[in-house]
Amino acid sequence: MASWLERQFKLKEVGSDVKTEVMAGITTFMTMGYIIFVNPDILSKTGMPFGPLMVATCLASALATLLMALMANYPIALSSGMGLNAFFAFSVVLGMNIPWEVALAAIFVEGLLFIVLTLTKVREAIVNSIPKSLKIGISTGIGFFIALIGLEGSGIVVDNPATLVGLGNLASKPVILTIIGFVIMMALEAHRVKGAILWGILAVTAIAVPMGVASMPEGVVSMPPSIAPIFMKMDFSQLANGTFWIIVFTFFFVDFFDTVGTLVGVTNRAGLLDDKGNLPRARSALMADAIGTTCGAVLGTSTITSFVESASGVEQGGRTGLTALVTSILFLLAIFFSPIVSIVPACATAPALIMVGVYMMMSLKDLDFGSYTDVIPAAIAIFIMPFTYSIANGIEFGILTFVILKFAACKKNEISPVMWGLFVIFILKEIFV
Repeated sequence: MASWLERQFKLKEVGSDVKTEVMAGITTFMTMGYIIFVNPDILSKTGMPFGPLMVATCLASALATLLMALMANYPIALSSGMGLNAFFAFSVVLGMNIPWEVALAAIFVEGLLFIVLTLTKVREAIVNSIPKSLKIGISTGIGFFIALIGLEGSGIVVDNPATLVGLGNLASKPVILTIIGFVIMMALEAHRVKGAILWGILAVTAIAVPMGVASMPEGVVSMPPSIAPIFMKMDFSQLANGTFWIIVFTFFFVDFFDTVGTLVGVTNRAGLLDDKGNLPRARSALMADAIGTTCGAVLGTSTITSFVESASGVEQGGRTGLTALVTSILFLLAIFFSPIVSIVPACATAPALIMVGVYMMMSLKDLDFGSYTDVIPAAIAIFIMPFTYSIANGIEFGILTFVILKFAACKKNEISPVMWGLFVIFILKEIFV
């Protein structure tokens, strides 16, 4: 087994080992495990049954993450994208009165388009055409974005109608537990303890139970319900309808750039980009995402995309697909051990996300602050991501700023044809969509 793992994942080549990768895979799963229950909760608002949705979420996540592990050898996990599932439920199905079966068909078509664009290397070209300064900005912006998710999920940052955001109740139990978890993780990290984030999550979960924030499950194992009510239920009757293709484009656009942003951000932080700032095996990584989205629609769940929470595993030393393989296996086990997975409260994973935000902002050290034409586009990407709650928006405005600024500074030779093409696409999107 050890020799197979070495041949498959090339652990020694990246300076890793089995123990580190396993710990990283568990950490990634613990950080993103909330999706097992949150995704079905959101999609069930459309009338889809909760139980089958939970199983479909686990199966789609396990399949797509396994493909990422074996095809691309990257420590990145995939699942039903947050934001995309909300668009599916509230905008498409409930807002536009589109049957959920038709919405699944739109996701299936989107996945097929991704497969075609990946085979023709279009997606790979876009990933590798993003300049180094923007890749640093994207990585840092994702750090701020994921930290905001953690701060919001813990209750430290709350909605404030007067100022948009405000400080939550610091005396509440979830906030106190989040702070305790963050202190534990910081202390362990300061002492270079491997798995600091995972140990912090487990410690907070253990404290949360007697405090009444988390509750022990009634059982350990539960048999999963059948996915028959949502399996292969895509309805293609609206293919000739223009509204159908608007839905496809929206899913396509957001997923495309969310995935690009996550791949670039997480791999940049992991030091997996080559000397030119390109992503090796980008085509394989993007194909895993494309197949995952297509199969996810067949199983009955919303768009599958790379998860920024994968950065938590990277920060614990995950550098290869073995990390993703472990996460994939845990998603399969979660189908039967969902009562145990449900114990982990949001206040246990929130400090992990905040810590990941800290780690990812360290990428700024590689940014050339002596060049305004590099710093400003990177800064715009960083600002836009958390403040619009969208990785895709950050990439869009970062690229628009980059092209305009380089052109204005008479540095047209630094703008690649692909960047010009993206510039035109983004302008047309803002005008017509």
